[in-house]
Amino acid sequence: MKKLDKAQSRRNFLNTSAKLATGSLFFSGMPTIVPASVFGKNAPSNMINVASIGCGRISTSHDMTGISRYAGARIMAVCDVDRLRADAGVAAVKNNYIRSSAFNGGLKGDWDIKVYYDYKEMLKNKDIDAVHISLPDHQHAIVGVHAVNAGKDVYLQKPASLTIEEGRILANAVKKTGRILQMGSQQRSVSPWPQFKKACELVRNGRIGQLVSVEVGLPGDPGGGNKAIMPVPATLDYDAWLGATPEVYYTQDRVHGQDASPRGIGNRPGWLRCEQFGAGMITGWGAHHIDIAHWGMGMEYSGPIEVWGNGSFPTDDPNYSGLWDVHGIFKTEALYENGVRMTVSNELPNGVKFIGTEGWIWVTRGNYRVTDSDPVADGSGVKPIDASNPKLLQSVIGANETKLYDSPDQHANWLDCIKSRKEPVAPIEVGHRSCSTCLLHQIAMKVKRKIYWDPKTEKFKKEDKEATAMLSRPRRKKYDF
Repeated sequence: MKKLDKAQSRRNFLNTSAKLATGSLFFSGMPTIVPASVFGKNAPSNMINVASIGCGRISTSHDMTGISRYAGARIMAVCDVDRLRADAGVAAVKNNYIRSSAFNGGLKGDWDIKVYYDYKEMLKNKDIDAVHISLPDHQHAIVGVHAVNAGKDVYLQKPASLTIEEGRILANAVKKTGRILQMGSQQRSVSPWPQFKKACELVRNGRIGQLVSVEVGLPGDPGGGNKAIMPVPATLDYDAWLGATPEVYYTQDRVHGQDASPRGIGNRPGWLRCEQFGAGMITGWGAHHIDIAHWGMGMEYSGPIEVWGNGSFPTDDPNYSGLWDVHGIFKTEALYENGVRMTVSNELPNGVKFIGTEGWIWVTRGNYRVTDSDPVADGSGVKPIDASNPKLLQSVIGANETKLYDSPDQHANWLDCIKSRKEPVAPIEVGHRSCSTCLLHQIAMKVKRKIYWDPKTEKFKKEDKEATAMLSRPRRKKYDF
């Protein structure tokens, strides 16, 4: 009989215990607060051991906090190429567990959390079952592939990839390895925004008649940024931070600030506005809202067949002297094989509007307004969901109608699926398709003409060398797949 290694034994135990338990970690549609004693304080084999790759603002304020709420998992290691942030990550993990009610005193933050500065070294640790990846966009797909190939289940922040080619590589790797990968598309989960699932179910079940069009409102980004050459901070492995992207001199506004306090880490980093590392708001917010548009359209495993429109870029101005170069104001449109037309623009209110032959349904996060930097809380009373006829929102989905995946919470669903080995609410193929659509809209902005796409082959239907060249980017071999 083949002897199992330590990691395989742990995973078999986790899977078996999930079947023997009286249900999963999460019951009745809401996360269950389970005392540590149920699992046994001295039985770490009962825990899903999670590691954090990236200790920036989304990691510390969202992912670490979300994972710490559940007694069936614990974060045992952190990794960041910036040593200041890695140390801050340790503090954030411990503080989260000290505050968490999930363990009822079972985890006081007094255990050792291993610190890594190279994620590849972290992935060699067989005690780690899963990782959450909260890195700049250009690292998502490559680190994700390395993680699933190392046998780790993954929670990956959106967007799925920097390019369509990289997204396909990641999706194929997840399928091949059989790992559980959950995208950070948390608008699909009931907490804290149940209105998105509700809106999509109403649309899918014909409450507004036949769907005709979808409007998606996204912000743009302003130009700016200091281009001055600066010395690389002693605590930052800048070459590793650049990863597979080209070598370029260091300046703080293309990376992140060096204030490692919670407030400092919470500031929006400059890389979000640099095309070398991401596409700007079209993927930053688009990965959320276009994903919801696809969910309501029933097209989450497909994509558009035609995309066209225009977008402005700071670099269009020959006198522009700033650093940031992602798109600003824009309006793009797309046609799908089912005849539905999608419009995406900064001129539309932030959210998704489904328009049918018998009415419309609008959905957004609610009391948020999107500034040139980020969404911020807004007490203006914006309705999270609205309809042409308010009675539509009271409609009940019948037993024989289409019911969408019910996920109480994005991190909870991921952890539950690690044990059950079921597909999560936002699997990589769905995340790849929403990201691909975002990137097609960006390509249309760039070429300033209509492009013709085949979502089955993920190639352009007509010979288009200019657009095809944008499906991938050169990668430095040192940091490649």
